Amino acid sequence: MADATRELELKLTLLPNAQAAQTDWLLRQTGVKDLGERHLVNVYFDTPTLALNQQRIALRVRQVGERFIQTLKTKGAFVDGAHQRQEWEWPMTSAGLDLSLLADTPLGGSAFLAALEPVFETNFTRRVLLLQEGDSIIECALDRGEIIAGANRMPLCELELELKAGDPGAIQAWGRRLAEQAPVLVNLISKAEQGYFLAGHYQPRPQPAEGPLLALFRAASAWWLTGDAVWCERLQAALGSLRERSGEGFAMLGAVIQRIAEAGEPEAGLLATPEFGQLQLAMLAAEKSE
Repeated sequence: MADATRELELKLTLLPNAQAAQTDWLLRQTGVKDLGERHLVNVYFDTPTLALNQQRIALRVRQVGERFIQTLKTKGAFVDGAHQRQEWEWPMTSAGLDLSLLADTPLGGSAFLAALEPVFETNFTRRVLLLQEGDSIIECALDRGEIIAGANRMPLCELELELKAGDPGAIQAWGRRLAEQAPVLVNLISKAEQGYFLAGHYQPRPQPAEGPLLALFRAASAWWLTGDAVWCERLQAALGSLRERSGEGFAMLGAVIQRIAEAGEPEAGLLATPEFGQLQLAMLAAEKSE
């Protein structure tokens, strides 16, 4: 049996050349240890009626070399600029699901477990760096590969910061430094949601009673994923509501609004230059200090 743990992580989407620049910069910093690379193949499971997706739960089996790990994650919440969610992990001897391990989780006793089947996979190389500063220890995972759903494929290029010990504020501090080196996007859409989207089973939607900061981040993430002009319009409206804000990091707001208005697609508006990611992280810092 595995006990549930709580993850606190910041996920940044970037372009491949930006990831290389971020890696080079990180390796030059004091207190950074390179733990090397490994190739990961993750198969995600759900029922034909998408019972897990409806509950915002992800269930996967990961292969790392000759080892297999079964993982269950809840959707959780976006708190102080980081994802916070529950996670269960179990070592396995093969790639098949072991349903008995789910007994003491939110899925325990669910009638649909027997109908679980593979839906999509993520296939990528992960380079892990350990960032230590004072009492804070953060694991930095740089992922590069692709998501596969049947004949459909999409690139995967992410940087995740996960707090292992110390002050949660250290995640944001490292995020702000990274945003100074190359363009990043604080992305609310998980690998699992990207996979469901690629498989034709997921579309991001506005959430009721959502604060303005979260609504802005969600609009940017949804525009990045879908390329839908409706999300670009929502993002522009959310940015427009910030015109009266001032303080460190907000000086580039006007330039960001203009760039997004002129951009024909998400990459040009969000990841072609560093200002949007810097603005996101400045907004998180301002939100936390209020």
